[in-house]
Order: sequence, then structure tokens, then C-alpha cells
Amino acid sequence: MAYYVFKIAITALLIVAIAEISKRSSFIGALLASVPLVSVLAMVWLYVDTRDSDKVAALASSVFWLVLPSLALFIALPLMLKQGYNFYLSMGLSILLTIGCYWLMVTLLNQAGIEL
Repeated sequence: MAYYVFKIAITALLIVAIAEISKRSSFIGALLASVPLVSVLAMVWLYVDTRDSDKVAALASSVFWLVLPSLALFIALPLMLKQGYNFYLSMGLSILLTIGCYWLMVTLLNQAGIEL
């Protein structure tokens, strides 16, 4: 149980730290947020828990393919906010667009014979 609390605390600490740093510098916050910290932590936790390099490789490969559709959020959100849309509406629509892009990517990858 203590191990899970440790993993949660480390992960939460990184997210809170990035949010706090972003208040002072959007560039440094963006730099830290753009580093795939969550993916790296997930791979570390997976390896520590399983000692299975193949599972880590499969996770890394899947993350690679799913990074592309995730970029839709980072394109749509600032565009909507700059157009004057409400933050929550912009975030919600950006998330829906991103979900659609994920669905499209998974569908295309399945048709190409690439299994995630």
C-alpha cells in the first residue's frame, strides 16, 4: 500500500509543480509539461512492477502513435480561447475533438495492421 501512495505522491507532485511553475513562466511550465513525464513515469512504474521490457516497449510504441492525435487539443484550445470562447466550453470541445482524433488514429492503425 505504501508503494502505491508513493507512486501517487510523486506523480501528483510533478503535476502540481508544473501548474505552479506555469503561473510564473508559461515557457518553463510548457517545457516541463511537454517532456513526457507521465509517460516516463508510467514506463518506470511498469518496469519496476513487472521487470518486463517487452511490456515497456509495447507501452512506448503505443504512446508514440497516440501522441499525434493528442496534438489536436493543443491546436484547438488556444484557437478557441483567442476567438473569445469561454474556457470551459473551449476545453470541452477541444477534448471532444481530441477523442475523435484518437478514434480516427486507432481506426487507421487497425486498418494498417498496427495493433496498440
